[in-house]
Amino acid sequence: MNILVCDDEPLARERLSRLVLATGHRVVGQACNGLEALDMVRQHQPDIVFLDIRMPEMDGIQCAEQLTQLDNPPAVIFVTAFDQHAIDAFRTHAIGYLLKPVSREDLSAVLQRAARLNAAQISHLRVLDNPGAKPVRNHIAARTHRGVELIPIDSIYYFLADQKYVTIRHAGGTVLIDETLKELETEFGDRFIRIHRNALLAIPYLEGLEMVATGQYQVRFRGIPERLAVSRRHLPQLREKMQTL
Repeated sequence: MNILVCDDEPLARERLSRLVLATGHRVVGQACNGLEALDMVRQHQPDIVFLDIRMPEMDGIQCAEQLTQLDNPPAVIFVTAFDQHAIDAFRTHAIGYLLKPVSREDLSAVLQRAARLNAAQISHLRVLDNPGAKPVRNHIAARTHRGVELIPIDSIYYFLADQKYVTIRHAGGTVLIDETLKELETEFGDRFIRIHRNALLAIPYLEGLEMVATGQYQVRFRGIPERLAVSRRHLPQLREKMQTL
């Protein structure tokens, strides 16, 4: 993939560029602020832009908002020393959020996720054209041992509630968030269906329904071996939904 690196610190730009090259990708340019990054994006048409957040003239959040207005916007990955910007970051529909100093392992992981996004998905990351509409959230911010990670909604198999936290099972593993199932069901009800009082299932990953005992059922997923129990209360709704798939 072709990548543009934007950071106001020359040493940080050079280090990140070396890491990108070491992962087998191409660095098409380096920018020192958001304004310069916008010009270089128009010139080089990169697949991905790595953006620092705190920069003079135009910061990374402002630059990302401008990039979403392009006809063919690049994917954005934020690289910053400050994790308090995660909420603003996912509102710009960034596909990744790395904390400095970036390790080669974390960089490789976020680039692998980016490579799995097809053109249609990347174009869907743009903010809605209607300025009065609420932006559609395509990622969920989760705090992990690596800092703050943005989990693409399309990569999530299920949400599972456990006391005060919710576990997200996604293509890259599992993370914990402090949102509620009710909030997630309200926001993503077109993609997820409740199968238990403590579980929401991603409809696109539903492979089948199987009986494990008299009156007791569980679901199978495409791509992962886990099974989740289906409560009797939610079984009719799930069966009805499966008839439409």
